[in-house]
Amino acid sequence: MAKIARWGKGTNKKNEIPEEPSVEEPLTMETITWGDLTWVNIEAATERETAWLADTYQFHPLALDDCLSRKQIPKVDVFPGYLFFVFHYPLFDKTTRVSSKRQWSAFIGENYLITVHTGELKTIVALFRDCMSNEEARKEYMSSGSGFLLYRILDRAIDSYFPVLNKILSLMEDLEDAVFDEDIEAVKELSVLRRDIITQRSVMFPTREIFKEMENKLKRFSKTDVTAYYNDLMDHTNKICSTLDECKEIIEVYKDTDYTLATNRLNRVTRILTIFSAIIVPFLAVSSLYGMNVVLPGGLEEGSFQTFLILLLVMLVIAGGMLFYFRRRHWI
Repeated sequence: MAKIARWGKGTNKKNEIPEEPSVEEPLTMETITWGDLTWVNIEAATERETAWLADTYQFHPLALDDCLSRKQIPKVDVFPGYLFFVFHYPLFDKTTRVSSKRQWSAFIGENYLITVHTGELKTIVALFRDCMSNEEARKEYMSSGSGFLLYRILDRAIDSYFPVLNKILSLMEDLEDAVFDEDIEAVKELSVLRRDIITQRSVMFPTREIFKEMENKLKRFSKTDVTAYYNDLMDHTNKICSTLDECKEIIEVYKDTDYTLATNRLNRVTRILTIFSAIIVPFLAVSSLYGMNVVLPGGLEEGSFQTFLILLLVMLVIAGGMLFYFRRRHWI
């Protein structure tokens, strides 16, 4: 039979079902017990919940501090009798359209699994609610040991990531059209998607490294052989990481392409402006020449043709010198 508790206060005996606390001191946790396995789910943990864990399960203080910290790297720590995991998962922000990293932790022992998270990881919440309300789900997920239960949580989390990956691929297809459409500025969209891909990679690649270590470490906490299950989990994770690698490479190509096309558009505009400037130069030369405070032939006053020739010679020498310099620098 299953035992379910929504609030608990620690006892001094390891792995016992928590007692009901006083109304003045509620703890934000829920527990489910099926057979000899207890799943404790803690959302928005505070020092009161970590103190309860320390009193009930005698977890290491450094591991409990990591549960409250939000800046830990994904890792697995081995302690006598239990393992401690720190995982990251991406949380999408619809306002900025960029994902940010969130952390959740897990303690796993022979007959218990404790998950500590903020409540934003919907897969854990949904699975816990499923086990709480459905006896068949409790039998399916919790009858094979804590190692298998942790696998089911991670499997759901990885499966829920594929729609996110499909969304990224869809955005990249739209972005490809925007990059090659000269009427659309794609720089901002490129930057947003590139930033999101970087965040996704910073979550999934360390997670894959943890999965590589988990299979051997969790065998002792599973009643069934979990090798095939964790191999399947690794296959899915490898596929995600491989796709993110491809997305990173493609987005870099799009960025370079957009820069090249933007430079080409700028060069076309510059070429047109240069042509107009070249057309206007003769008019500027004549108007500047006759705007000098020197009497020249054809002016309002009769002038010396020799002065006109000297001015033309000076201009030609300057122009010839510039052409020679440009030629030496291989600019023309």
